[in-house]
Amino acid sequence: MASPLNKRRKARELAVQALYQWGMAGQNISAIEAQFYAENDPEKIDQDYFREALKTVTKNLDEIDALIEPHADRTLEELDPVSMALLRLGVFEFGHRPDVPFKVVINEGVNLAKRFGPTDSDKYINGVLDKIAPVMREAEVNAMRNPPEKKASSKKPKKAVKISEKKSSKRAAPKKTSSKKSD
Repeated sequence: MASPLNKRRKARELAVQALYQWGMAGQNISAIEAQFYAENDPEKIDQDYFREALKTVTKNLDEIDALIEPHADRTLEELDPVSMALLRLGVFEFGHRPDVPFKVVINEGVNLAKRFGPTDSDKYINGVLDKIAPVMREAEVNAMRNPPEKKASSKKPKKAVKISEKKSSKRAAPKKTSSKKSD
């Protein structure tokens, strides 16, 4: 039996493929979902996540794209379809899956870009999602990037010893002995 994390990872992978297919062919998302279930073992997929990702992205496309656009260095029409699917999935997770830490969202996007995207798309996905994360998950990102200072421990810190404060450990100079033997 697949672990929940493996099921989620597989669902992400299939969601990117399904969103790519939807973006390219313009097929009905329910038909694409049914096709993916027919071609893949549903028991090895986080089905709730897969379904939620497809439905949410397609129903909230304008809102999701509006969140991506200010952080992309080109128009969305100029983005390749795989990168577009990856960014949309990342924005979906930032906004609708608070159970997934923002760093995991970014890392999973990068890994999927390495696997499915064009050359160097992983760097692009990393950069764009890293810019979107503080907008959508401000408190979480701030807590991670600016951790509160740790409280002083109950142990007293060791006193720093300055070189000038070190106690001298001079040994007594050896006594001069004469080389003359006494008879």
